[in-house]
Amino acid sequence: MIALAGQRVVLVSPAEVEGEPLHVGSLDGQPLFAARLAGPAPDDAPTLRGLLAEGPGELAQAAGRAAQLLDWEATHRFCGSCGTANERSAQELVRVCPHCGTATYPRISPVVIMAVRRGDEMLLARRAAASLPFWSVLAGFVEPGETLEQAVAREVEEEAGIQVTDVRYEGSQPWPFPSQLMIGFTACYAGGELRIDERELAEAAWFGPHELPPIPPPFTIANRLIRGS
Repeated sequence: MIALAGQRVVLVSPAEVEGEPLHVGSLDGQPLFAARLAGPAPDDAPTLRGLLAEGPGELAQAAGRAAQLLDWEATHRFCGSCGTANERSAQELVRVCPHCGTATYPRISPVVIMAVRRGDEMLLARRAAASLPFWSVLAGFVEPGETLEQAVAREVEEEAGIQVTDVRYEGSQPWPFPSQLMIGFTACYAGGELRIDERELAEAAWFGPHELPPIPPPFTIANRLIRGS
């Protein structure tokens, strides 16, 4: 049994959790269930971010899935149509309203994240509201009615004031903080002068491959886009 307390992850017996456990995958070939820990986690218990940083092992993948599904259940306890308490389906991963039948599936928010290149240089920025000590590529949520490629172009122009072309898919990464799917792209600079949206970015600049500032850690798709791997 995997249990979460805040962002800490522990393996426990069923007696140590609260609520009905939820199947989240397997570990060492055995079914794995998840729930909230009834009490506080030990101080030395690993964090979810720490597990993900160690590599894409079974436990890290299961913990990420558990975090997303437990957050979904906690935030969708009641029907959004009529307010009746939802119930867990026995047939599939969905919460169903017993009164009006509204079905609520796990929420996944698509986010485009893009490495914009200008020759040998890459556009990196620091988020205005973030306390993290590094620069990264731009990213933003996909809006209703737009393609992923349109989202890339819109986010770059809104946040940095420039236009891009040659938008190409590079890969993706589930990001359980709380329920995002990071969809990575590269794009080429097409025109315009840097003009940042100060509500989103503290600063932005072009960097050559041998003058990179501190960047996100290796387990992130942002790092892979910046490193070109």
